[in-house]
Amino acid sequence: MAAPMAWRRLVYSVYTPAFAGVFTRISDRFFRARDRRKGSSVLLLAPLLAEAEPAPHCVPRSAGLKETDGLLTQFQWMAEHAPGFRVPGTNIHILSSPSQFYQAIKSRIKTAERRVVMASLYLGTGQLEQELVDCVEEALARSQQPGDGPALQVSILLDYMRGSRGRQNSRTMLLPLLQRYASQMRVSLYHTPDLRGLLRLLMPQRFNETIGVQHIKVYLFDDSVIISGANLSDSYFTNRQDRYVLLENCKEVADFFASLVGAVGDVSLQLHPDDSVSMLEGRVHPYNGNRKEFSASAREHIMGVVNTARLRQHLSHHWQDDEEEEQAERKKEQQEDEEEGEEDDRDTWVFPLVQMKPLGINMDEQVTQRLLTKGGADATVFLTSGYFNLTRAYMRLVLGAAADYRILTASPEVNGFYGAKGVAGAIPAAYVHIARQFYGNVRRLGQQERVHLYEYHRPQWTFHAKGLWFYLGGQDRPCLTLIGSPNFGYRSVHRDLEAQIAIVTENRELRAQLQEEHERLYQRSSEVSLATFERPECFVKLWVKLVTPVLKNFF
Repeated sequence: MAAPMAWRRLVYSVYTPAFAGVFTRISDRFFRARDRRKGSSVLLLAPLLAEAEPAPHCVPRSAGLKETDGLLTQFQWMAEHAPGFRVPGTNIHILSSPSQFYQAIKSRIKTAERRVVMASLYLGTGQLEQELVDCVEEALARSQQPGDGPALQVSILLDYMRGSRGRQNSRTMLLPLLQRYASQMRVSLYHTPDLRGLLRLLMPQRFNETIGVQHIKVYLFDDSVIISGANLSDSYFTNRQDRYVLLENCKEVADFFASLVGAVGDVSLQLHPDDSVSMLEGRVHPYNGNRKEFSASAREHIMGVVNTARLRQHLSHHWQDDEEEEQAERKKEQQEDEEEGEEDDRDTWVFPLVQMKPLGINMDEQVTQRLLTKGGADATVFLTSGYFNLTRAYMRLVLGAAADYRILTASPEVNGFYGAKGVAGAIPAAYVHIARQFYGNVRRLGQQERVHLYEYHRPQWTFHAKGLWFYLGGQDRPCLTLIGSPNFGYRSVHRDLEAQIAIVTENRELRAQLQEEHERLYQRSSEVSLATFERPECFVKLWVKLVTPVLKNFF
């Protein structure tokens, strides 16, 4: 192996998130504009009717990506916003159904040896969820048997409000594990800093979640990770359509997300075996402590993980110059590896995108804004969200782009709020109203040939899929996808903690999987027209139209 590779491993082993604290404080002013929000709960209503225009900006060539990387050169600017991990496309698998997602989680919990890390909005309380908990307990018990190596460590991150709702909830489901395996088990409950004071006292359950939640969906087992928009709940395991991608044996990606979830867990309330909660020593309390201090401290801690990964990428690029001197030697080694069937097949890049606006982190927003304007008139973007509630900024970018757009959302009857009681029951109608306004803008601007809306239909199912597929001009398969928890709406951008990944690939098999995924979802859809809004289920009451401009920022 070439000498620079040994140096790289040495530096990687020394450079840890703890060391990143100093680097974070220095690099923050270069890598990201600071969020100017003051953070007061009283001011939560202030930005509801206005959003900042996306600022056009020019980004220099990104480190670590070369012009010879083919399709990747179209998206190399992403490395200016996020760390990038190069992996074999053959290690990435698209899951297609809720049951496949559920079985993948269960099977990997059972075989995990070192770590299980799961981040979700909540854990349900039904039989299927109990089977998941039982799988975790079996894995923990197995790891305690003599001769099985280090004990398995389990870390679960949920939202405090959603995880505490009702007498039987996520906490009561996990307490038995905490009581039996306290040294191996960690349950963290994130509490938004925006829900505090009088607002926290007066907001009832269910409604308090509208202020902001932990919304990341990451399920990690040793060196494999599933990124999704699905929660750990029975409907997401049976008849609620979402998206799911499994990255198998991708250690660097798994390490990053384990560190990210761990960092969010560090700034969250810790659940104890007696059902009490407390903050880790030295951490600012999210609603009893100072709002600005909590956000600043949490941001620094979480960005330490991001900047550690980015610095490693930068150092790797810096050493490429030294490695050029040994290019001939490495080429010879590569030829030998190919002869032995060990050729470097890392033809895919994975960029983790984090969005935590309450903490001043907006990587995903920056990348999404730029991506929505990429592509010429011959490019096509397929974009989907369970809730059609694009931010005004995203809508403007779509309407001003050159690429064709095919936007898929839930029809009223497959919306998760369809048939709900009270105000929640009006939410599907509010989405219809937003879609009709957007469709009207498309027609008014003469964009009907370029921007198309679709509705997903499936009896007895609900629709929760989100993300996009990017087709470059002249390409019959997508080369990029976004997949994860964001919905492209106001909440995703401004209120919740979100994470997704951008996958950029030249692997034909993976690109075929992505094409099949998007076609499978769109096959169950119909294109929106003026007649769509005349259907009885699309009728919107006057009071819903009046309150939608405010309510759309909370759901």
